[in-house]
Amino acid sequence: MASLNRGDLKGKAQTVLGVVEPEQLGQTLMHEHLLWDIRTPAMQANPDQGPEISLCNCWQMSYGSLKAPNNYVFFDREIAIAEVERMRTAGGETIVELSTGGLAPDPDGLIKIAHATGTHIVMGCGHYVDDYQDPANRERDIDNFAAEMVAQIYEGAWGSRARAGIIGEIGCQSPWTDLEQRVMAGALIAQQETGAALNIHPGRHADQPQEVADFIAARGGDTSRLIISHVDRTVFDDERLFRLADSGCVIELDLFGQEQSFYGLNLEIDLPNDADRLRWIRRLIDRGHLDQVAISHDICYRSRLSRFGGHGYGHIFDNIIPLMNRRGFSEAEINRIIVETPRRLLTFV
Repeated sequence: MASLNRGDLKGKAQTVLGVVEPEQLGQTLMHEHLLWDIRTPAMQANPDQGPEISLCNCWQMSYGSLKAPNNYVFFDREIAIAEVERMRTAGGETIVELSTGGLAPDPDGLIKIAHATGTHIVMGCGHYVDDYQDPANRERDIDNFAAEMVAQIYEGAWGSRARAGIIGEIGCQSPWTDLEQRVMAGALIAQQETGAALNIHPGRHADQPQEVADFIAARGGDTSRLIISHVDRTVFDDERLFRLADSGCVIELDLFGQEQSFYGLNLEIDLPNDADRLRWIRRLIDRGHLDQVAISHDICYRSRLSRFGGHGYGHIFDNIIPLMNRRGFSEAEINRIIVETPRRLLTFV
């Protein structure tokens, strides 16, 4: 398979099935996982993976009162196809899948899901947080990481013929590690070379999204093509939220469907519900940041899939868009958030 170059991709979007016109993408979820393994290394080493998920225990798993590593790993392509088909019925057309290095990416599985459902699947590239990375990465330098990500976009990722269409999610912890900063610097070089957008998984500290945005800006990066994920579990005050928006980056509220306040990954955080997320979006729009809002579910627990009693990938289309209509969002605002901004970000420049 011949390599691509920047000229081949400029003005186009790239899915796991190939290059497409951006106008084909339609309603888009900007941050999801279709096939994944987010178990920590300690979880993977423990032979006790907990009970199998069922309709009798999925709520306890989602809330966090029942610990089950099984909930954090999912590679059933047939169930994934059924879940994506439900999303298609609800109105979704494109999914950005961000299971990067450390999360067991399965590009061949994504190809199968895309073929079976007719869905545009845009795959990410790069590496997740330090704790999940291959130990060999500690010996690699910035240029080596950059070359890897460029090749994942132009040639194919993770030993497959599927090419990435976005960089990320690039993982950060708080405090930010040296390895993570090298990966981030490499991702910025790859972005500048390819024209792809860049998605960041920030550490769980209210100041880290801004630290990342400042890091990118200081190195000449285009913050208008920088997406900060998980803002709805990281930033909880208007001062930080508006300062981050003023940096020009895209604010991604991507935990739609997580309605409980409990957040097992940081017990000091009370998660918002979907109504709160819409209030944040309205404040951003009223301040002039409509072009900087993206939304998604970030499904990476089986208990959030419809098959196991969760909301599934169709939740935003089935429930949130109607709620936005009831809350006074205009059709133009909704279209900007769910169609136009994703299309802009997924178009190579």
